[in-house]
Amino acid sequence: MNIEMIEAAATRLKGHARRTPLLSSPFLDEIAGRRVLVKPECLQHTGSFKFRGAWSAISALDPELRARGVIAFSSGNHAQGVALAAKMHGAPAVIIMPADAPALKLANTAALGAEVVTYDRATEDRDEIGGRLAEERGLTLIKPFDEPLVIAGQGTAGLEIAEDAKALGIDKAEVLICCGGGGLTSGVALACAAHAPGLRVRPVEPEGFEDVKRSLEDGEIRRNPALSGNICDAIITPQPGEITFPIMKELCGPGIAVSEDEALAAVAQAFLRLKIVAEPGGAVALAAALYHAQELEGDTVIAMISGGNVDPEMFSRALATL
Repeated sequence: MNIEMIEAAATRLKGHARRTPLLSSPFLDEIAGRRVLVKPECLQHTGSFKFRGAWSAISALDPELRARGVIAFSSGNHAQGVALAAKMHGAPAVIIMPADAPALKLANTAALGAEVVTYDRATEDRDEIGGRLAEERGLTLIKPFDEPLVIAGQGTAGLEIAEDAKALGIDKAEVLICCGGGGLTSGVALACAAHAPGLRVRPVEPEGFEDVKRSLEDGEIRRNPALSGNICDAIITPQPGEITFPIMKELCGPGIAVSEDEALAAVAQAFLRLKIVAEPGGAVALAAALYHAQELEGDTVIAMISGGNVDPEMFSRALATL
């Protein structure tokens, strides 16, 4: 991985991905006790940053390979990103999704034209399923985070953060990223290190599933003891990636873990103050900005809302916290 790959991905994404802005609200600043800027990737195609990585990877494939089709495994956001990017390229897509994924994500992925294959995330290995189907059908596997071309695509969000922060006169800030396997976090960290070294990227995860936080503390990869049981389904992964972890270890600050209640409160505040819809897993970075002030440094924090694909019932539950 290097910055040149991210810049090349930005070129391929130009005219296809949405450039999301930095939003602000004095009410959020008051809660956080510092300036808060929010990058709403929930406004990206398919409702999350995952479209960036999917387009980056699929657009770089040899045309013959792409025509055979692609396969991906995801709880929903990477699934939808790959499904749409494949459809836009005229390529078939098979998506392996946990059976307990939010109904909206399962339905949307199928509606985008992908073949959906479900599995039990507590008893089945999605990597094994993906590898087997890829071999049987001659499909190209688009991994959700531990794939250089995917990381490069996610890193384009970091290029935008660096450019927009510079335009606002911000040369030092904490950049909080919702973190699962680390594709987005490592990509943004690489982009910021190259173009805005005063911006320190920090991964944010749900309590009980903070494998990246523990891995950074211990200096080696640690696994989560469980793979389900949290409302932040979008960012629950077994462990950091073999590619992403070394990048995060070198470039990122300490991780932060937030509670389910804090994630729900952040979903509510994003709607109330910024008029945007976030899912719990996509709101953990904002939750850290608002409710973990003691763990942050400086007078400015940039938090990414990484996804907005939330079921109506969960969104209602979040709004009930207001």
